[in-house]
Amino acid sequence: MRTYHCFWLLFWAGQPHQSFLTPLSKRTSGFPEKEKVLVLSGNSRQDLHRSKRSWMWNQFFLLEEYTGTDYQYVGKLHSDQDKGDGSLKYILSGDGAGDLFIINENTGDIQATKRLDREEKPVYILRAQAINRRTGRPVEPESEFIIKIHDINDNEPMFTKDVYNASIPEMSDVGTFVVQVTATDADDPTYGNSAKVVYSILQGQPYFSVESETGIIKTALLNMDRENREQYQVVIQAKDMGGQMGGLSGTTTVNITLTDVNDNPPRFPQSTYQFRAPESTPLDSPVGRIKANDADVDENAEIEYSITEGDGYDMFGITTDKDTQEGIITVKKALDFENKNLYILKVEATNTHVDPRFLYLGPFKDSATVRIQVEDVDEPPMFSRPAYIMEVKEDVPLNSVIGTVTAQDPDAAKNPVKYSVDRHTDMDRVFNINSGNGSIFTSKPLDRETLLWHNITVIAAEINNPKQSSRVPVFIKVLDVNDNAPEFPMFYETFVCENAKAEQLIQTLSAVDKDDSYNGHQFSFSLAPEAASSSNFTLQDNRDNTAGIFTRKTRYNRHETSTYFLPVVISDNDYPIQSSTETVTIRVCACDHRGKMLSCNAEALIHPTGLSTGALIAILLCIIILLVTVVLFAALRRQRKKEPLIISKEDIRDNIVSYNDEGGGEEDTQAFDIGTLRNPEAIDDNKLRRDIVPETLFMPRRTAAARDNTDVRDFINQRLKENDTDPTAPPYDSLATYAYEGNGSVAESLSSLESVTTDGDQDYDYLSDWGPRFKKLADMYGSMDSDKDS
Repeated sequence: MRTYHCFWLLFWAGQPHQSFLTPLSKRTSGFPEKEKVLVLSGNSRQDLHRSKRSWMWNQFFLLEEYTGTDYQYVGKLHSDQDKGDGSLKYILSGDGAGDLFIINENTGDIQATKRLDREEKPVYILRAQAINRRTGRPVEPESEFIIKIHDINDNEPMFTKDVYNASIPEMSDVGTFVVQVTATDADDPTYGNSAKVVYSILQGQPYFSVESETGIIKTALLNMDRENREQYQVVIQAKDMGGQMGGLSGTTTVNITLTDVNDNPPRFPQSTYQFRAPESTPLDSPVGRIKANDADVDENAEIEYSITEGDGYDMFGITTDKDTQEGIITVKKALDFENKNLYILKVEATNTHVDPRFLYLGPFKDSATVRIQVEDVDEPPMFSRPAYIMEVKEDVPLNSVIGTVTAQDPDAAKNPVKYSVDRHTDMDRVFNINSGNGSIFTSKPLDRETLLWHNITVIAAEINNPKQSSRVPVFIKVLDVNDNAPEFPMFYETFVCENAKAEQLIQTLSAVDKDDSYNGHQFSFSLAPEAASSSNFTLQDNRDNTAGIFTRKTRYNRHETSTYFLPVVISDNDYPIQSSTETVTIRVCACDHRGKMLSCNAEALIHPTGLSTGALIAILLCIIILLVTVVLFAALRRQRKKEPLIISKEDIRDNIVSYNDEGGGEEDTQAFDIGTLRNPEAIDDNKLRRDIVPETLFMPRRTAAARDNTDVRDFINQRLKENDTDPTAPPYDSLATYAYEGNGSVAESLSSLESVTTDGDQDYDYLSDWGPRFKKLADMYGSMDSDKDS
């Protein structure tokens, strides 16, 4: 029969604050006093039969936050195979084994090496086993058990916020919700009252209260007024252990603000206000400011001002300054001290946002009296009218009075006034004004046809203070008189056919008149007396301001008379009657049978006066040929070669030939006359510098003439020395350059400047061998040799 061994796990019951054992299931009514045994089954297929045991354990409790100096004892592990001879070895594995929990491998005692905190880890699962030291084989199967950390009240309640902020409207009812605070406790809520939190108020009574279980803060006082106190600081305490003595606690601060409601009407700080306004105050200008105080804020303090009554109701207005909530009194109509110097107004201030809940407190408006004193100022003269309109006939004599303007000083002093015409509005000085009485009269003739309206400005100024002046426009209309005779609207030039019949209409006439007629113009037409009897034409007045010209005879001959001038008299019917004599030009022309003009004055076309077209073309060609000849002559003169600048054939050094292009020849040379350098007498003695103004006028220095055989270097040095010592010579703003290339040249020189210094004659025949470009030099120097030989 196979034998099964049992592994005994014995935990010695210690003190209550050290460890506790909890039974898994109760089998008997007995309870061991000193040790608890946990019997675990082996690998048998048969059911395990218990013997000598009354309890089976699978979990154990250990108090947290052990404060002793020794290791905390947990329990004892023991196997029934242990004979006490040290052949068995106890081992422990699982959570914290070897570090947090250690076991005595000989005795099986289990101890905790550190303080345990349930809030960090509440449960530890471990496994225990006994093995044979010699073979290393287990003598019991591995058993698992649990060590549960037993909670103690070591954590105080913590609020979710350090500081709470809340707000409620002022004047709220009692029990109005403010805010809810919440505190949590890290202790085990399932064990005892360590995590049971109770709220209480430490600061903030009697204004607020808190519900002990929920942490809801409510108002506890009726009609809390923001204007009396706006901020409240409430301290709330949360205590565990159900609020019992010895429990841990935590606090938080709740800042409560009362928000504003419109529970205060506006109030003027004084019942009467006094202001002064000069009578010259411009319209819409401020006179003064008033303000009604409102203890509320923001939109609850917005005020609307209005003038409700008073003798200045229509003279003044009031508006609200949105930034300062002040009432601004402004001028609506012009003030006049002489007319009225005191105004009394009643101003009302009203809240724009009224809360109906507080209407029982009274009307949300207030009123005050405003007295405005008008001050007298020195005002400019005032005209009796804002503008004057006058009429005058255009034929009025000079210096005739056409009207009068009147102005007076509105002040009590009644200073005298003088008048004048603003000449910027009457540049031609057509009108003038009497400075004393303001009568306007003409100073130049008027002409309605030239200018119908004259718009001038009259100035009235105080004699004692001319700066006090005012202006008024005067519109003068020039009335018409019949001073213009009627006339033709255009120049009439017509024709009559040679084959015209008698009483044939050849032209209709009309007239215009520059004068104005109120009843319309009435013109009459007639032939001038000198032409009425001898004229070849007749004139018929149509009585509608038109007239017709008719032929008097049957045929006309243009060769006898080509043009007729018919004088016509035009008269109007106005007073005085004006008339004028106009002339109608009638040409005799050849016409076809239908009366269409073919030609007039044909002889003039057959025998024209003046030059023909061919003659004009011939004259034009001559002029062109002459111009071409002049241009060619000028071009030939430009191409003529200039004479040599050599004055004396003996002194050939006066001419320097410069070759600007290597091998260019004679076409590329330019001659420079240095005769001026050699002959200072040629300098204009009276010629002064024009680029500067010398501080002192020096007489021009006359330099001595250089000798004929002077070397160029000596000559240049002499001129350089003279210019250095001459205070009137350059440079002022120019640069004078002197250069000397020295004696001798690799290419030798073609110049004859040094030829006079040599005793021997030079042969220039080789120049003839250099080609046509050097022919002139060969001829020049060859001729000199011939002169010497001769």
